[in-house]
Amino acid sequence: MTTVIDPRTASRFDKMRPMGQGLAAPVDASQVPAGPRYPGLLQSIMLMRYRHTWLPRMHRKYGDVFSIKILPEGRWMVFFHKAEHVREIFAADPEVFHAGKGNAILGPVMGEHSLLLVDSSQHKRARKLLMPAFNGHALRGYESMIEGISKTEVGSWTEGTPFESLERMNALTLEVILQVVFGVTDEARLVEMRPLVNKTVNVSPAVFLGWGFPRLQNIGPWRTAFENQAALDNVIYAEIAQRRTAADLADRTDVLSRLLLVRDDDDPSDSGLTDEELRDQLVTLLLAGHETTATALAWALHEIGKDPVQERKARDAATAGNTDYLEAVLKEAMRLHPVIPMVVRHLMEPATIGGVDLPAGANVAASIILAHESEENYPDHTAFRPERFLEGEVATNTWIPFGGGVRRCIGAGFSLMEGVAVLREVLSTYEVTLPPGTREEAKVRNITSVPKHGAKIIVSRRTA
Repeated sequence: MTTVIDPRTASRFDKMRPMGQGLAAPVDASQVPAGPRYPGLLQSIMLMRYRHTWLPRMHRKYGDVFSIKILPEGRWMVFFHKAEHVREIFAADPEVFHAGKGNAILGPVMGEHSLLLVDSSQHKRARKLLMPAFNGHALRGYESMIEGISKTEVGSWTEGTPFESLERMNALTLEVILQVVFGVTDEARLVEMRPLVNKTVNVSPAVFLGWGFPRLQNIGPWRTAFENQAALDNVIYAEIAQRRTAADLADRTDVLSRLLLVRDDDDPSDSGLTDEELRDQLVTLLLAGHETTATALAWALHEIGKDPVQERKARDAATAGNTDYLEAVLKEAMRLHPVIPMVVRHLMEPATIGGVDLPAGANVAASIILAHESEENYPDHTAFRPERFLEGEVATNTWIPFGGGVRRCIGAGFSLMEGVAVLREVLSTYEVTLPPGTREEAKVRNITSVPKHGAKIIVSRRTA
């Protein structure tokens, strides 16, 4: 069956191609710190697919600050990771350090209104309107819904048989997104949305890179991804239209319903978020909050499953309701296995970071990978030790999976609350071990890094 393409979808893909959207002029290699000089396409591929080994190798070769060449040709990304440099990036003038343009590769999927892609006054308005859906009161309301979804998922697991925890965590966090964020509880609509969401998330880095070349949209995996995105858009727009007329809208507590009611109190003429704005923010929350949280949880289960001492500590914490320790487990998994590689800003004017003068047009990246594996930041950095986060060892601007400054991820609190709720349910129910001989490493899927072998675990009913 041919997918009907909504004009809004076609327009978004044409408008949001990641090559050159209002970026400052390209810069010469002599204006940025040293780095590899092979073609931008090859370096872009290395960054997208092999970053966990390639970036540390570039760091060892070129030092704490280095540059790589990226697409489109003539663009450069300058990498930093030391805490003082990261602080300068996060605290810099957002009118000069544009985050939206630094995330342009996500434009065709997330859309021009996405919180991750807007800058200046647009970002300020979007964040202000979204904030009520993620404040402390709202999070407490979501927690019981997440606990219910977790209980259903965890209760379906088979004891004694190895399974991929990443697959089950993806299924769980997808239900959270669809029911808690989108507010969809009708099973027919859920059946329709699940495969569309999974196909949106499970794309190769080549698809993201390819959006900059219009002709690719009509062939192979790019055509497939475009048609899937169009189908998902159709469902989301239908859900938004239906929700706008819901008689119980004011009583609903899901994120979409809350966003339909928000207004900018400082602007009497503000009529709330348009359908396109809602669609873009919902897809942003989907991509930023679904697989990222699922992956962090899978890594956490992998790490505690391979160490009986850590597993026992985590189970004891779940029994005692020690949410601080469970949150530390999640944070340490996110430190040891970064899901997102970096936080990027695009310089609209010349700027200086760590004494390095950079021209307008350069991109600066706070490398999560390098910051999290720094022996200076984390002594014995290869060890999994959640206590780091409870004993005052983790310095500001060294743990940065949610970014920082005015652009810190608005869903950070939601993600940590969800992760703790899921770990508490798993560890209150089961003991977790790994299959004999299990080895795991990261592989890149879309823009995230996931366990290559799915982070297999074995669960058995708790005896104590």
